[in-house]
Amino acid sequence: MRQRLVRVVGVSALAAAMVAGAAACASSNSGGTAGKNCGQKIAFFGALTGGNAILGINIRDGAKLAINQYNAKNKNCTVELVEKDSEGSPEKAPPLATAVASDPKILGVIGPAFSSESKVANPIFSSAGVVILTASATDPTLAARGWKTFHRGLGNDASQGPAAARYMKDTLKAQKVYVIDDASDYGKGLAEQVKTALGSAVIGSDVIQEKQVDFSALVAKIQAANPDAVFHGGYVREGAPFLKQLRGAGVKAKYVAGDGVKTDDLISGAGKDAAEGSVLTCPCVPGDKLGGSFPTDYKAVSGGRAPGTYSAEAYDAANILLKGIGAGNTTRAKLNDFVNKYEGQGITTKFKFQANGELDPNSVAVWAYTVKDGQIVPDKEIPKA
Repeated sequence: MRQRLVRVVGVSALAAAMVAGAAACASSNSGGTAGKNCGQKIAFFGALTGGNAILGINIRDGAKLAINQYNAKNKNCTVELVEKDSEGSPEKAPPLATAVASDPKILGVIGPAFSSESKVANPIFSSAGVVILTASATDPTLAARGWKTFHRGLGNDASQGPAAARYMKDTLKAQKVYVIDDASDYGKGLAEQVKTALGSAVIGSDVIQEKQVDFSALVAKIQAANPDAVFHGGYVREGAPFLKQLRGAGVKAKYVAGDGVKTDDLISGAGKDAAEGSVLTCPCVPGDKLGGSFPTDYKAVSGGRAPGTYSAEAYDAANILLKGIGAGNTTRAKLNDFVNKYEGQGITTKFKFQANGELDPNSVAVWAYTVKDGQIVPDKEIPKA
């Protein structure tokens, strides 16, 4: 009888211990937030391979740093980063977006990185309630498509295009500008913004093809037009060989491009001498303006590389989602509501989203960068009109 009693008491004690342990674990996992679940995920969506991979890698690594720092403080309730390599292709984006939407643990997406893939992936994300927070897709029309979960953590090309035009007119004193684009949603949209802002200063325009490598015919047209500046709406994959051939033909016009070209791949692809003096605009903050330990911390997750274009913007975007998850918003609907209402200072800017998901205009800044001695360095913030 006594042996049975001891056995019963032992089982009861074990059960009580298990309940107490589970309660303690839940309390620990929640970081003090009652009812919070663990095992949540955030996805990165963009190019990690292909000709424009560096832009996606910058964003992925910025998000990775934020998640690593969060997990170090929440070891019993970590968040996983899921990487989806779209190669920046709108053709490859839909099945990847469907895979993200089908995983209920993925609450939000840092991305998509590019505007063209955003147009086909975002409807899938939005219909599934996945929170979208892009750190780089700048096509203004993305905010006008009625996606209820869309947010953009930087300025769009309706800010960047006119700013680039002002820089060419006011700083470069360019009176004749030749404008080219790659017909992508991003490249064409940015070029159209520039053309509208420049007006009669545009003396010619042309369209190049994605993955084009021979620009001899276009270079001849530009050489004949003799512009003061050439503006390129597109990505570095085409920008580097185009610039190399432009300079190889002796064209001295200033080469100006947008954020899609703002990577060291321009310098390595075109050559240091050809790239020297190029101007690159971007609604992104220079590294020396970020402060804190971000530049040093970033190198720990990037293999020693310094932060690149949109690394810091991705870090801020990931931290917004992580703050929401950390506050117990562990469903897609709750996290989306959190981001909609979010107001806070990041390392790049102060965040507050409008009803259409755009950043408050007061928080938008467009910078001009230049290639100097083989390095992309900040020139100045372009004044608002």
